[in-house]
Amino acid sequence: MITKGQKINDRYEIIRSIGEGGMANVYLGYDTILDRNVAIKVLRGDLSNDEKFVRRFQREALSASSLAHPNIVEMYDVGEDDGLYYIVMEYIEGKTLKQLLKKRGTLTLSEAIDIMLQLTEGMAHAHDSYIIHRDLKPQNIMIKDDGQIKITDFGIAMALNATQLTQTNSVMGSVHYLPPEQASGKGSTIKSDIYSMGIIFYELLSGSLPFRGDNAVEIALKHMRDPLPSVRENNPAIPQSIENIIIKATAKNPKNRYDDVRSMHQDLLTALDDDRMNEEPYKYKYPEHEDTKKKNVEKNEPEEIKEEDLENTKEENVVEENNEFTEKKKISKTKIAIILLTIIAVIIIGVFIYLIFVVPKFSEKEAIVPDCTGLKVSACQKKLESLGFVVADKVELVASDEIEKNRVVRTNPAAKKKAKAGTTVTIYKSSGEESFTLEDYTGKNYIEVKTILTTKYGLKVTVEKKDVNTSDKEYNEQEIIGQSLAAGSQVKEGDQLILFIPNLVDEFPNMLEEGWSLEDAEAFCTKYGLTISVVYEETEAYAEGKVISQSRAAGSPIVKGQTLKVTIAKKPTVKPKPTTPTVPEESTTTDSGNSNSGNNNDSGSSGSTE
Repeated sequence: MITKGQKINDRYEIIRSIGEGGMANVYLGYDTILDRNVAIKVLRGDLSNDEKFVRRFQREALSASSLAHPNIVEMYDVGEDDGLYYIVMEYIEGKTLKQLLKKRGTLTLSEAIDIMLQLTEGMAHAHDSYIIHRDLKPQNIMIKDDGQIKITDFGIAMALNATQLTQTNSVMGSVHYLPPEQASGKGSTIKSDIYSMGIIFYELLSGSLPFRGDNAVEIALKHMRDPLPSVRENNPAIPQSIENIIIKATAKNPKNRYDDVRSMHQDLLTALDDDRMNEEPYKYKYPEHEDTKKKNVEKNEPEEIKEEDLENTKEENVVEENNEFTEKKKISKTKIAIILLTIIAVIIIGVFIYLIFVVPKFSEKEAIVPDCTGLKVSACQKKLESLGFVVADKVELVASDEIEKNRVVRTNPAAKKKAKAGTTVTIYKSSGEESFTLEDYTGKNYIEVKTILTTKYGLKVTVEKKDVNTSDKEYNEQEIIGQSLAAGSQVKEGDQLILFIPNLVDEFPNMLEEGWSLEDAEAFCTKYGLTISVVYEETEAYAEGKVISQSRAAGSPIVKGQTLKVTIAKKPTVKPKPTTPTVPEESTTTDSGNSNSGNNNDSGSSGSTE
C-alpha cells in the first residue's frame, strides 16, 4: 500500500494519488534530487508476482524511454524497489482529451485540426523509432492549458521488430478505437494506429463515437463490417477534404489507408486550402472486404507483370542461351551413366523390400484386435495376450465422460482392426471427466478470457455488467472485475461461468472544481439530453460566469431527460454612495461681503479663529 510521504528508491516522495487503473496506480510525486514534481506509475501489488504483467509494465518503460518528442510524455526513470515496480515520468498539469470532450461535447474545426497535427507529429516520431502504440484513444492523450497535447500510456505498445512478444495478435486496446485487423487477431502495424487516429478525429468533430453496441464484441464486429457514418451528415459545415481524411484513415482494408502517419499529417496541413475544401469524396482503390490477391489465386489468374521484370527476364534468357550448348554437352556424357546406375539401384531396393516385407506377410498369422471398451485393464490384457498380441508396459490415461474411471476406453491399434501376431497394443484407460482449475481472471480482458474458456475448454461463459464506484478507481470497459466461480474451482466441459465487467455509467462532473462556465454547462446538457435551469448569485468569491453549484451531485449517474440546475457567479451590483448636503458653518466673522470672496473667506475664517 502506497501512502502519502512514502519514498520510493529513497528519492521520489509520494504526494497524493492522481489515478488508478486495472494494471497500475499513478501518483503525484516529488523528485527530491532534481527538485521537481513527477508522475509515478506503480504496478499494482497483486500483479507484481505475475510475470506477464511485469513484462508488459516494463515494456511500457522501454517503449516510451526511447522516445523524445514534445507531444509524447517524457520518461525519466524506471526501476524496482522492494517489490514495487515503478515508472517515473513527466507530470502533466491538464486534463485528458476524453475529459475535454465530455465537458465541451465537440471541438471547433481549427481546434480539432491542431490536436490532430500534434498527434500525427508525435506518432510519426514513435513509428520512426519502430514503436506501435496499439491503444490510441482520447483517454491516453493529455491536453495542457496552453493546448499542447501529450501522448501517454505505451503499456501495450509493440516494437515493430519484436518477434519475441507473445501477445502481438491479442485483442488489446479500447474496442471503440480498435482497427478491424486488430479485432480479428491479425496483428498490428503502423496503419493500425492510423485507424485509431481517424476514429479520434471523428469523435473530436462529432462529439460521439461512430460505433456503439451492447457489448464489446458487437462494437468490434461493427468496426470490421459496418461503414463509418458520415461526419458531414450532422455538420455539413465540415469541408469534404476533412471528411476525406477520416474516410482514408479509417478504411477497413489497411491498403486503402495512409501509407504512414506523415502522409496523414501533410493532408491535415493542406485540408483547408481553397482548392481542396470542396474536393471529390475519397474513393477506395481496393475492395474493403476482399483479399484481391487471394481471389486471383483461386481463379488461377496470373499476377501483373511489370516492364522491368520483363527486361530482367530477357537478360536472363540471353545468358541461358549462351550456356545452353555447353551444358548439353556435359549432360549427354553423364546421362547414360546416371540412367544405368538408377536402374541397378531400383532393382536392388525392390528385391530388398520383397524379402523384408512381402515374404513374411504370407507366413505371419493375423488376428483381429478385440473390443475392450468398459473392461478392467487386467481383463483386457488377458484377451490381447491370448490372441498373440504384446501389451505395452505403460497404460495411457485419457479423459472420458462415458467410461467409468480406470476402465478401458480404447486401444491402439483400435478394436476390430486386423494386426499381425506380436504387434504391440497400447491400452487407454479412463481418468474420469476432464476438468481443469479456474484462474483468477480479475483485471484481464474479458474477450480474450471468454474466447479461451469457450473454445479450448468448452465452458458456457456469459458476461454480465456490475455497478462499480468509479470514484474509487478508473475501470476499463473490457476489464473483468469478478467471476461467479472462485479461482481454484474445478470445472469441466459444459459448466457455466459468469464474468462480471464494470457497468460504466456516465456520471455528473464536479463543475465547480473543474472551473466550468455557463457555456460549458449548456453544451454538457445538450450532449446528454438534459434540461438546464440557470440561476445567478452575486458573489465576489468566484469569477463571473463560472458555475458555483449544481443540483446533481458529482459522481451521480446521468439519466437522459433530467433537469440540472446550475448557479452562476455574478458580480455584485455597485450601489452609488449617498451624498451628504453641505451645511454652512456658523461663524461670527463671515458676512455677506465675504460670502463671495472665494479663498479670501477661508483666510478670513482662519484669521478669526486664531
